[in-house]
Amino acid sequence: MKKLGIFVVLAACTSAVPTPIVQRLPVGVADTCGAAKYQTLLDQDATALERVLILGEVRILRPSTIVTQDFRPTRMNFHIGPDAKIAQISCG
Repeated sequence: MKKLGIFVVLAACTSAVPTPIVQRLPVGVADTCGAAKYQTLLDQDATALERVLILGEVRILRPSTIVTQDFRPTRMNFHIGPDAKIAQISCG
């Protein structure tokens, strides 16, 4: 019983790590759409996409946008945050 109390106290001392607003490609995930090339666009205004030529399928996802659930490994997704900045770039 005493050992259990120590774990409870230690668990209460940990703090939650805040989720980053800008998300980069996870390590070890295959970059099937070439998203790594555009990571410099992260945290820039969404209008930055107008100045970049991207050949291939692209989908721009804004907050509360309804999207299909189909997975296309070669399609690049630009996730726009509520502040109108590019928050994440992913494949699918």
